[in-house]
Amino acid sequence: MAKTALERKQEERKRNKMSEEDRLARLLSRRLSIDLFHNDDAKLRRSMQRAGIEEEQDLISRLIHGADRMTDEQFSEHIRIS
Repeated sequence: MAKTALERKQEERKRNKMSEEDRLARLLSRRLSIDLFHNDDAKLRRSMQRAGIEEEQDLISRLIHGADRMTDEQFSEHIRIS
């Protein structure tokens, strides 16, 4: 059953009242902590610049979603070439 505009607005107000910590606890699945070699970091920064993205997390999230939209064949080929 679809939510009414009133129900959506009430949920939005409730979300807005949450503290940042509560909001993250609700949304986050897990945290990744990785070490990057200089060459990898340079490529990450260059990719961010090319895409006009300022946050590493934003670029990584977009790459994950883009990879997920690939067919298995496209994904395998991309990983094999990279």
